[in-house]
Amino acid sequence: MDRFKQIETFVAVAAKGSLSAAAALEGVAPAVIGRRIDALESRLGVKLLVRTTRRVTLTFEGSAFLEDCQRILNDMHNAEAAVSAGGVKASGHLRLSAPAGFGRRHVAPLLPVFIETHRDVSVTLDLSDRLVDLVNEGFDCAIRLGELPDSSLVSLRLGENRRVCVASPSYLAQHGRPASLDELAHHNCLAFGSTANQQRGWTFSQDGKVVTIRVNGNMECTDGAVLHDWCLDGYGLAWRSWWEVGDDIRAGRLVTVLDAFAAPPIGIHAVFAQRRHLPLRVRLFIDHLKHHYSSPAYWRDDSA
Repeated sequence: MDRFKQIETFVAVAAKGSLSAAAALEGVAPAVIGRRIDALESRLGVKLLVRTTRRVTLTFEGSAFLEDCQRILNDMHNAEAAVSAGGVKASGHLRLSAPAGFGRRHVAPLLPVFIETHRDVSVTLDLSDRLVDLVNEGFDCAIRLGELPDSSLVSLRLGENRRVCVASPSYLAQHGRPASLDELAHHNCLAFGSTANQQRGWTFSQDGKVVTIRVNGNMECTDGAVLHDWCLDGYGLAWRSWWEVGDDIRAGRLVTVLDAFAAPPIGIHAVFAQRRHLPLRVRLFIDHLKHHYSSPAYWRDDSA
């Protein structure tokens, strides 16, 4: 049995959530799909899917394997498209979604250069912190930071996003510099409030484990740019992304603290719906972002 076909089948089953749905997509009997999955699991020596009469779910190993499989399939499709496209130019309308703050700083500034290079492409950029429905809302691609729970989407890692705990020199001069995570309880922490009754925790690494800490402070906001400004003005500690505060750190307007407890970086991803042939305009734009985001020089010169 062809290994590549097994991988295609595995990705289809993970995306559809059942063997019968994947079989209907390909026009074969569910038993055929089942035999391919059995052969793949037997060859790898691990269980990738937990199957019930109603649905299949991914095991831990299956989730890890899925991301690699999606990348392999996408690379293969891109390679085929690059050859078959030949000298064909990218054209058509590109609908993009990105988080508001990150999109303003690191998506919007890169679009004019892309459009200048590909003059037959037009673009709509939606900047919003809500999780858009790519398929039902008609988006070609979305830029997302962090975990990607929806396995029905293909994801490509474009770069890494590092988060740091920062404060202004004036705040630290007045309140001292925290030396441990426990000392956060004695500081005014400027938290991102996702709802009126819930805030997002701050993530750190301690004793080899990633821990999430609920912090306390007298000011919360659902806009990261406001938290950034409050931190610059000396009102407290903030937990922000490097792409947002890198310039301020280099200029001395903000100082990092608790660096020894920094959590591993999270991914910056491009996500799009499962497609056999990704439009050339989408593929080229993803390559355009990856070219910039994967370069350490881009983040050192954080003026884009």
